[in-house]
Amino acid sequence: MSMMRTGALRHRVILESATKTGDGGGGSMIVWEQVVSLWVAIKPLSGRELLSAGQYSSRLTHQITLRYIPQVLPEMRFRKGNRIFAIKAVLDVEEKRRWLRVLCEEREL
Repeated sequence: MSMMRTGALRHRVILESATKTGDGGGGSMIVWEQVVSLWVAIKPLSGRELLSAGQYSSRLTHQITLRYIPQVLPEMRFRKGNRIFAIKAVLDVEEKRRWLRVLCEEREL
């Protein structure tokens, strides 16, 4: 993994963090705020379709690789246009703080 080429990081994504804000009616809602814009490599891992309650839904998983930054946490997400990648796990490749491998599930907006 230490030999990843810079050219492989060809997708521009936004790392987002969730915050709770008041909704004006006594409740709260989650608002996603931009943390940083990054260049990453996106690799599809698997996909499947599910039939639940008479409706089809799909589940796509991806591996996102980026240069190491300590801010990436499992409660965050990546956004690329209208595509959302919910972070499931964050791995420090070879524990050298050079690359992160992030396992994500793609969701609809």
